Amino acid sequence: MRPKSKLPRFSWALYDFASTIFSMNIISNYFVLWLTVEKNCPELYYSLTFSSSVLLAAFFMPVLGEISDRLKIRMPFLVTFTLGCVVFTCLLGLAGVSLALVFFFCANFCYQLASVVYNSLLPQVSTQQTLGRTSGLGVSLGYVGAILGINLVKPFYDLYGIQATFVPTAILFLIFAAPCFVFVKDQPHAHIPKSELKVKATFSRLYKNLKEVFQDKSVLKFIITVFLCLNAVNTIIIYMSVYAKRVIGFDVSEIVYFMSVSIIFAIVGSYLFGHLTDRYGSRSMLKLVIKLWCLVLFLAAISVSRWMFWIVGPSAGICLGATWVCARTMLVELVPREKIGQMFGVFGLAGRFSSILGPVVWGLIVNRFFANLEVLKYRIAVGAMLGFMFIGYFIFKGIGDSNSLEYE
Repeated sequence: MRPKSKLPRFSWALYDFASTIFSMNIISNYFVLWLTVEKNCPELYYSLTFSSSVLLAAFFMPVLGEISDRLKIRMPFLVTFTLGCVVFTCLLGLAGVSLALVFFFCANFCYQLASVVYNSLLPQVSTQQTLGRTSGLGVSLGYVGAILGINLVKPFYDLYGIQATFVPTAILFLIFAAPCFVFVKDQPHAHIPKSELKVKATFSRLYKNLKEVFQDKSVLKFIITVFLCLNAVNTIIIYMSVYAKRVIGFDVSEIVYFMSVSIIFAIVGSYLFGHLTDRYGSRSMLKLVIKLWCLVLFLAAISVSRWMFWIVGPSAGICLGATWVCARTMLVELVPREKIGQMFGVFGLAGRFSSILGPVVWGLIVNRFFANLEVLKYRIAVGAMLGFMFIGYFIFKGIGDSNSLEYE
């Protein structure tokens, strides 16, 4: 086993730093607040736009994984989708509500596909013994990026309003993604015949390989668990700031401070669980994380004061960081390396379908089924997310220990 260079490893992790700036500022904080609070656009409109962009991306994810596995190239895809996200995020700063929803759809579509390619680079920049720590480094730097990102653009908010934060967010994403483009290289590979890259051949191989992989019940249960649990996680990421404002009573400045503190705990959780995962195994650590999520969501649903919610935020931060570290590592351990791109595509597919269902369930509860219940409707929505997490836990209990693979 040859050692992996530290520069590509750090550059790969720095991309997490860059992409989380977009995720925090656009998906979770400034854009959703601008749309739903400043422009008084119903949460359901945002949910449907977000979910439809994710749905479109989800259908491309396994195909993108199969093509990148077959070609043995990933960096051109990562660069292309990242630049697309940057361009459409810049356009958000110039648009009215209707066009902003269109540009957000396009930016999020590119962001989602870029993340699949990025995740599949993990075994390329790591070794079998350092998977958890490398994944943890990426997630930790991601949340450092979220803290810096949300605060670096705050002066633009203070001077010019929420919409002025969108262009700086795009620029920061591009700046910190650049080292990954430069220092992470695709590995040398043999020439691939053009006949193997045709659409029919691609889908035929994809179907055959996925059929073989899903005959492993552990992989199948893992993907189902990911789908159920990420319904809760992704929805909480999106609506944490809205819940803090409308249920707990935080103003925008308090929300920025609250999110920043929560992210600090996400950094701690990522780093800690990266080491714990390498030591005790991804399965046992992910099981613990799901239990902790159930507790955090229960506390969020019953929080009636600011001090109670201040327990929820940092605790959710720890769980959030640990979730991505453990899940990403467990998937790499469960599947053969030559199919890692495909399976990260399927992993992304499950996660993105959860990004569709979870927010839509939230939007229907808040804007349709319980629209007249004022604050209580938000607590019911959190309870629904707890239900997703609880069911996922019982399915996950049936997964056997993951098998370690031999890395070059």
